[in-house]
Formats: sequence, C-alpha cells, structure tokens
Amino acid sequence: MKLPILLLCSILFLSGAARADWLNFRGPGGSGHDPSIARSVGRLGEDNIAWKVPLPGRGLGSPVLVGDKVFVTAASGPDQQQLHVLCFAAADGAPLWERRFWATGRTMSHNKTNVAAPSPASDGERIYALYSSNDLVCLDLEGNLVWMRGLTLDYPNASNSLGMASSPIVVGDTLVAQIENDSESFAAGFDLLTGVNKWKLDRPKLSNWTSPTVLRREGEAIVALQSGNGILGVHPASGSVAFELGGGASTIPSSAASGDDLFIPSNGLTAVRLGADGEEPKQLWNQSNQRPGTASVLAVEDRLYIINNAGVLTCSDRSSGEKIYEFRLKGPFSGSPVAGGDGRLYVFSEQGVGQVVDISGDQGEVSSEVELGETILGTPALAEGALYIRSDGHIWKFAAE
Repeated sequence: MKLPILLLCSILFLSGAARADWLNFRGPGGSGHDPSIARSVGRLGEDNIAWKVPLPGRGLGSPVLVGDKVFVTAASGPDQQQLHVLCFAAADGAPLWERRFWATGRTMSHNKTNVAAPSPASDGERIYALYSSNDLVCLDLEGNLVWMRGLTLDYPNASNSLGMASSPIVVGDTLVAQIENDSESFAAGFDLLTGVNKWKLDRPKLSNWTSPTVLRREGEAIVALQSGNGILGVHPASGSVAFELGGGASTIPSSAASGDDLFIPSNGLTAVRLGADGEEPKQLWNQSNQRPGTASVLAVEDRLYIINNAGVLTCSDRSSGEKIYEFRLKGPFSGSPVAGGDGRLYVFSEQGVGQVVDISGDQGEVSSEVELGETILGTPALAEGALYIRSDGHIWKFAAE
C-alpha cells in the first residue's frame, strides 16, 4: 500500500506546485518575487494584451490570482461609500461575479489615493478584502459572504485624513493587518473563518502605509511589521513578539524579505539578519545613499532593486549593498516592481507606462515597454506566462506569446 500512497502524495504535491497563485500584495510573503514562475509574460506590448475589462470604480490594490480566477477591489460613488469585490475568469476576462457593500467607516482620502487602496489577500479558499474605511470582508471563491467586520465600530478613531493603504496578508491560519494611523493605531491577527481577533497590538501613533512582510527562520514564519519607529517581528498565530528593531523606517515603501534576511528602507537601505527568538536582528550593512521612493524594495536572488523618487532603478549586491548599476526608468512610480524566476523585472509608472527590465545580465536594460494611456498607481501580479495590472478604469492581462 505504500507505493500508491506515495504516488498520490507526489501527484498532489506536483499539482499544487504547478498552480503558482499570487495571493496578496507583492505575491509570496509580500516579497514581490516568485522564483517558481519559470516563464513570466516576457514582454509587454499592445500585441500581447490578452484582455482588458472595465472596472466600476477606482482602486490601487493589486489583483489577486487563485487558480483560474482573478480578484480585484474597487470603490465608487461621490464619497467612495460603495465597496466592490470583483471576480474575473483568468482565461478570457469574463466577469464571474461582483459583490458590493456599503462602507461603515470613514471614506476620506487624498485625491490621489482611494478607499480601495489595500490589495486583497487569499488563503486559496477565501478572499479577504480590507478597505481604507476599515471594512474587512471575507468571501468564498464563489462570492458568498463568510463574514464582515466594520472595524470602525470597535476602533472608532482608527483613521487618517489621507486614507490608509496597508495590505493584509494570510500567514498560516491568521490574517495579519496593520491598521496604523496617528490616532487609534494597531495591528491585529484575525481568525480566517470567523474574523474574530486572535490578537491585537498597540502600534506607534503614526500614519503608516507599509504592508507586512514574511521572514522565514528555520522554516518558521515571522511577520515583520514596519513603521516610522522601526520593525517589530511577531509570531502570526499569537502576536507574541519575536524581535524588535529600532532606528526608524520609512512609512511608505515596504521592506523585502528573503529567508531570514530583511532589507529595510531605513536610513537609506539597511540589511539585517534574524537571530534567536527575542534577540535584535544583526545589522549586515547600511547604504545611506540608496533611498527607495514610493516603490517597495525588491530582492531577487543575490541582488536588490530599488526605485527612487526620480525614477532611477538601482541594482545592488545583496551581501554588501554596494551598487552594481543604475539607470533611469520612465516614472514616476507609485506601484512596486515584481519579478518571477526568469530574470525579468516588471513595473508600471503613474502615467501607465509598463516597463520590462532584463535583469539576467551584469547590466540591466529595458527590453520592452507599453503605454496604456491610463493612470496606474498599483503593483502588477504575475502568473506563469501572464501579468495582470489594474488602472484607474480597467484591469488588463498580458499573455506570453
């Protein structure tokens, strides 16, 4: 009986590995890099737009990919009080379902951003959509409501006048979210099936738009919560503190994690490595002249990539932080770069210019670009042979030729 059981396990493992879902902002662990995608879209051009579908409202959140479905959020109406979760068929963009909810919290935001600024997250079975109004919605993949929480009812002062944008992430059996602002600021872990708080931590009273990042220490997941005060590492199931790192950090671009290393937009760019539980991470290096702009840090194998406010892409050595090369892209950028496992980096400018950077050689170069003619403030999502991006008015799929 052993052989059939082993064979079945192998089949299940391979089938799971073949479906490289993109489950949250910046993909696996919130890192922006998925090495399992052996063949990403490769190039961007008008001739390889597979489909383009209109959206009922604006949003900055990235698409989320689960199997053969694409999910995205939006907000509409004069006061952005109508909250949308939309599902499309990945193959042809056909609308599968849409659910709408009324916001229960504040919908104020800067004109550039939107109530649907956070990216949704998924555990592969459900979709979790968080909005700047502090409404948190859980739906199954068919669009059935599992639970909804109006967090403003419990935490009435948790907001800021510019709008919040931190994206949640599923880690194990917990949904981790940063609801950080200059008043009632906190981070929390929510039960996936009920939405009930598993834990809640008071956080610095500072407006903060960064998103959680997942580190790995000997196979254990540690969630890095970034704020203007520095980094707090927590165990996702309990919220207990794994480490604390002061010294400050950016409140807009997020860190990048790779294994037990964390690359932080702090005093320029700082690299640290996790130690034992409860110990402060060890600083590996600091490069004060490398300052990410709005786009988050990207770590790909032995190199790091940042984009500054002038649109300059800098490639650095991961082990030392020393600059390898840099050149200017067509910016400015609000979204972050992402990469698969085939030596290409993808990023979209605010003016809707999508650019592919070949990072496989000693010197990077833009290998293709496309002008979509619409405002894009979000980050793309990658799949095997495909790329998805949302603009102010549409969601687009690019397919490999």
